[in-house]
Amino acid sequence: MAKGARRQDDRRWRAVRARDPRFDGAFVFGVRSTGIYCRPSCPARRPRRRNVVFFTVAEAAEGAGFRSCRRCRPREASPRDREAARVRTVCRRIEASAGSPLSLASLSAEVGWGPHHLQRTFKRIVGVSPRQYADALRLRFLRERLRKGDPVTTAIYDAGYGSSSRVYERAPHRLGMTPATYRRGGRGMRLAYAIAPSILGQLLVAATDRGVSAVRLGDSEQELLDSLRAEFPAADVTPDEAGVGAWLKAVLRRIEGGPPHADLPLDIRGTAFQQRVWDALRAIPSGEVRTYGEIARSIGQPTASRAVARACATNPVAVVIPCHRVVPGSGGTGGYRWGAERKRELLERERSTAVAGKARSR
Repeated sequence: MAKGARRQDDRRWRAVRARDPRFDGAFVFGVRSTGIYCRPSCPARRPRRRNVVFFTVAEAAEGAGFRSCRRCRPREASPRDREAARVRTVCRRIEASAGSPLSLASLSAEVGWGPHHLQRTFKRIVGVSPRQYADALRLRFLRERLRKGDPVTTAIYDAGYGSSSRVYERAPHRLGMTPATYRRGGRGMRLAYAIAPSILGQLLVAATDRGVSAVRLGDSEQELLDSLRAEFPAADVTPDEAGVGAWLKAVLRRIEGGPPHADLPLDIRGTAFQQRVWDALRAIPSGEVRTYGEIARSIGQPTASRAVARACATNPVAVVIPCHRVVPGSGGTGGYRWGAERKRELLERERSTAVAGKARSR
């Protein structure tokens, strides 16, 4: 059995031993000594590990000759599955409202739950509250309308915002600029940058007056600069080695295996889910790695591995938020927005530095 498959089975066995209901629907396990298969949370006595075999779906277990357990009924939808179906119904209802505000009471009545139960369950499964989910949809709609060139006031009200002043108050955090500036592709916004060679190729660090907003790696200065200007085509993108130089040096030290710069200010924006993933990435010690599944479980959403991978891929500040420390559960280092070879180099340097540090401390 491959190392990655063994690790996956070890995680599944831990879930079975703990009777963890969060994994119901993710897999079933068969018991060779009885010929029966169960869901992870089955209340029956735990079998010996050597008698257990895992299957992704119930059909695979039955194809291998196992019978469905009469106690946990693994073929039936689990409570978690039913909860997820109701939460999906609420998501579709919010999406269909097209910016019209919906009360928590009306949403909960639609799925037969109380408001508090909906709030708690929705946040556990989706990672954000129904209101935050609706806010993210409104903001996405606003961005789309502004990019198309719609008048700012029209875009704001069509997106479901009741007041333009509220949007302008929150715009610097959510859009990184005012709606009018965003509509103009960043016109009027100053984005200072500096580029320097590193052991991983060319490194670009860009910042607004609030802090570092982009860290990128590439093969040439022009490639990096073109990608930055493509994101903000009308912004005042200006070289400023004096202004950004200290932050650039801090990132270079990080690449070379040095400690994180505790005071490095960040001006980055993301959804509530992305921010939770990025916070979890910062908590991974240098020299160590975590799998996408482990990050998903650490933020309370064990089935969100793919969403975690997407959050890693959209990380705007490479190295500073160490998305390179997340690897596939199947083994290997996996992909990286800036190239798999750069990811391997970063991980190797961090491991070497961590080992050397432990040796010195002995």
